Amino acid sequence: MNLGDKLRALLQPAGAVSAVAPVFRRVLLIVHDPKERVANGRKLHHILHWHDPDELAQQTITDLREASGGYANYEIVERLEVDAFPQKEDGFQYDIDTYLYRWRSRTGFHVPDRVDYAALLRQFKVISRINLGQVDEVWLMGFPYAGYYESIMAGPDAFWCNAPPLGVNGRCNRRFVIMGFNYERGVGEMLESFGHRAESIMAHVYRQKRGTANLWERFTRHEKTHPGQSECGTVHFAPNSERDYDWGNRRWVRSFCDNWHNFPDLNGTSRRVNCGEWGNGDIRAHHLWWLQHLPRAAGQTGGIVNNWWSYIIDPNN
Repeated sequence: MNLGDKLRALLQPAGAVSAVAPVFRRVLLIVHDPKERVANGRKLHHILHWHDPDELAQQTITDLREASGGYANYEIVERLEVDAFPQKEDGFQYDIDTYLYRWRSRTGFHVPDRVDYAALLRQFKVISRINLGQVDEVWLMGFPYAGYYESIMAGPDAFWCNAPPLGVNGRCNRRFVIMGFNYERGVGEMLESFGHRAESIMAHVYRQKRGTANLWERFTRHEKTHPGQSECGTVHFAPNSERDYDWGNRRWVRSFCDNWHNFPDLNGTSRRVNCGEWGNGDIRAHHLWWLQHLPRAAGQTGGIVNNWWSYIIDPNN
């Protein structure tokens, strides 16, 4: 059994598809992958033996479709490859030799690190693409110290999305998310970035709900915060985790995680679980398990739709 088959085996049994109609989201993929300054120079990801950015993007699209029961269907409708380093907020740009020296010596990376999002949006005419309905969101593929946030939201009344909302110059007619991925890392880390996006958006959706009405807070319970009452946990904390990123913990705890497959009916019983449920410490397997438990049912509860994926995929909802 290959890795993909093992990961799929951790998901809900075959046939457990979304109860709501699928949606399709158009992605503008921008890959910063500068080349050596010689004839037929190699790209950065080849020089440093990092992952192929296009393969990472496609694997992530597949994982999100499967984790959402076929609801979330991303498509890269435009791909732009940039033979240059993105500009920082203060105008600084690496060249290939400087970057390779900094990476290999692990010293002297430029501060401030953050990419100049305004310059990036202008360079690639992102706002006009969003306004014309050509794309729905942007995926940036880069390298360590590219300066991307894992996710950031822009557009009218944009809110926190694992980063402060991004002000944009010029009129933008809807909200959109810019994902920032790192091809030195793997699909698991890309799913983690998406998971933090989900956490931010769902916390915003439930921001006015208190107590038992805040079902998002209930979803994120884990043993450390709610002994004996864990549910699905968070991106960093599995139901039995004792610290951040503790996805391989073998201790047994009681969890109500199965109930979320029957949302909005959360009256089922708990059972004992440990890391064998979510991949024995594998980052990608845990994040798939967690995403797969996000409700995707029809109807509403307390004025909030039972398909949480609809908010996560489209912040305009």
